[in-house]
Amino acid sequence: MSNVFPKWTNRLPLLVLVGGVLLGGGVVTGVTYYFTPKYTRVGYQPVQPVSFSHKTHAGELGMDCRFCHNMAEKSWFSNIPAASTCMKCHSTVLAEDPRLAPVRDSFYGEDTNHDGELQEDEDKNQNGKNDRSPIPWVQIHKTPDYVYFDHSVHVTRGISCVKCHGRVDQMDEVRHAKSMSMGFCLECHRNAHENVRPLDKVTDLDWKGGSDPHGYSYHFVDKTDGASLTDKLGVRASESCSVCHR
Repeated sequence: MSNVFPKWTNRLPLLVLVGGVLLGGGVVTGVTYYFTPKYTRVGYQPVQPVSFSHKTHAGELGMDCRFCHNMAEKSWFSNIPAASTCMKCHSTVLAEDPRLAPVRDSFYGEDTNHDGELQEDEDKNQNGKNDRSPIPWVQIHKTPDYVYFDHSVHVTRGISCVKCHGRVDQMDEVRHAKSMSMGFCLECHRNAHENVRPLDKVTDLDWKGGSDPHGYSYHFVDKTDGASLTDKLGVRASESCSVCHR
């Protein structure tokens, strides 16, 4: 009696097994390579509730990063500015611009007539307090919960904002410019001498090096200049796992 299935089907289980292994290997390789911060984070640029242009403020007007992010040198996190920070300027500059309505609403809260006093008809919650809501900014840069990162330690040791955030002074809307992956951080820790700069140049995002009257050239074409500055600033960049994973 003739066979029901052709002879080649005898190899079918082996072909399925080999195909499964190859397919599985390809999927694992693809996920390992492409599901990394370089591809999943870089380019992220959410729409913000207020059309705030870093290009205008930090680039054209030359505002220091610390005017808005005033905790970057003092705390482990770099704060998002409150509406009161914006209103230091915008209470007079573009004071009635409709694009800044969310800022004014956050700053004045229930004080709708902006007279500094909460009237009974303005007190929506009837609690005698001016309830204000923060501007719902969308966070762009965030390290995973299992990673410890201290802004103040880096900024006060000569690591510029541009190293991690890119040229925000050229961005109308901020985007995620660097991967901030473990490899990205380790590269900097292993070559701290190539990444540090004078403290007064940390927020100068356009700084590319130059002479210094105190004897440091800051060109970083070799290890000498950078090593001297890391010693001066007391930089101790470690590669130990416990530094970031505590």
